[in-house]
Amino acid sequence: MANLLDQLKQHTVVVADTGDFESMRAYLPQDATTNPSLILKAAQLEPYAPLVDRAVVDMKSSALSGEALVSAIIDRVLVEFGREILGIVPGRVSTEVDARLSFDTGATLAKAREIIRLYEAEGVPRERVLIKIASTWEGIQAASQLEKEGIHCNLTLLFSLVQAVACAEGGITLISPFVGRIYDWFKKSTGNEYTGADDPGVQSVRRIYTYYRQFGYPVEVMGASFRNTSQILELAGCDLLTIGPNLLEELQNAEDIVERKLSPSLAVESPLERIDASENSFRFQLNEDAMATEKTAEGIRLFSADIRKMEALITGKL
Repeated sequence: MANLLDQLKQHTVVVADTGDFESMRAYLPQDATTNPSLILKAAQLEPYAPLVDRAVVDMKSSALSGEALVSAIIDRVLVEFGREILGIVPGRVSTEVDARLSFDTGATLAKAREIIRLYEAEGVPRERVLIKIASTWEGIQAASQLEKEGIHCNLTLLFSLVQAVACAEGGITLISPFVGRIYDWFKKSTGNEYTGADDPGVQSVRRIYTYYRQFGYPVEVMGASFRNTSQILELAGCDLLTIGPNLLEELQNAEDIVERKLSPSLAVESPLERIDASENSFRFQLNEDAMATEKTAEGIRLFSADIRKMEALITGKL
């Protein structure tokens, strides 16, 4: 019998949720995703320090100084990691815009365009890069504009159906609903343990997948932020699943039958009503959803904190 990971790959595109190159080589994912926390963690490890040092050396001779120089070095570090990753995975890499820009459409656009410019200067076509942006209203509007420019986006920190619908109506390429963080919120809020199909994070992704298939949206759904393999296996058949190295190892070392749980044919069995995702409706519905509001805000704070730590790391090297 094939292991769980190999069986999962028959139903779903498996993506590595890590900045560790060796993990990618070990588990042979199609794509890879990164975020400020993963890059910060990797940048402090000895094998990856040369990538950071090279970016510092390359930029020190530029005309930039102060905060502008540090910001430019971080952009280059992100692209250096992404370029190395694309030498391992055959598909795409997701590179995240500074989370502190999550409520500034114009600044998000400028940062995303700069990241793509750096990739293209290194010979990486934009088709192999997904720009990760938080699923705020402002972020979704920026991503919608970027898609029109041929810059494909991955909308992250997504916790509610209305966020997903706004992304679909904005023509976004891919979304990353966060399974584990939804589970965390409900477990803390209710004191209950959730398993299998009863997991609220799993239910959220299933609802989004079903909505997209019923109304014909081509957006790719990539489940993210897993706490256990049960959550992953309950979403077998989702377009993509981005999984950390520890859970990839568990899946690779276990044997059982993987049953496909999501498919376009199954999605039509549970009719859903259309949702109004205009700006006023979006903001109100998100506000009404305490979990989505709190987890989106918390995610932005955590990623912003790690960007500040990365700035301190770069400043020390300068």
